[in-house]
Amino acid sequence: MEIKEEQKHKLFSLKLVKRIVITFMVIFVFDFFLFPMPALASEYSDEISYIDEISYIDESPEIIINNTLPKNNDWEVKSTSYHSITAYNSEVSQCDGDPCTTANGFNLCEHGIEDSIAANFLRFGTKIRIPDLFGDRIFVVRDRMNPRYDDYIDIWMLEKAEAKKFGVRIAKIEILEH
Repeated sequence: MEIKEEQKHKLFSLKLVKRIVITFMVIFVFDFFLFPMPALASEYSDEISYIDEISYIDESPEIIINNTLPKNNDWEVKSTSYHSITAYNSEVSQCDGDPCTTANGFNLCEHGIEDSIAANFLRFGTKIRIPDLFGDRIFVVRDRMNPRYDDYIDIWMLEKAEAKKFGVRIAKIEILEH
């Protein structure tokens, strides 16, 4: 009789609780490890094109595409820290395989703008500023470095001479968020 009285007062059976916990674990693994698309989508958001204007020449539409996102300066500083900063460029001796393609698949040579960095301690797509060296200029994490440089930042530059001249510097970085 006592066991039946205790079971009446239980809200959930042990079997039901186990099923609920297993269901949540499966959902977590499925959403965050097997299909991380929302996180990966932010890495490629810089490559999205917007149609600026449509002009008609000889009655056929000609679409002019601007390959950049609209500028938005509403960034807040999430955190700051000091790091060693170096520079690199697209050279086989400095990169793996295709020197123009970053670790997340971005083509630096085609993009041609010095706004990409390599950092192992930041996620792809993270935006940072280095105010002491570059003012309000915003850089995006698109590449990785050799694993032994776990606390360095490597800035991509067009010219090898500029990268050598930059050398190694220690500066404060600001990690940004909207």
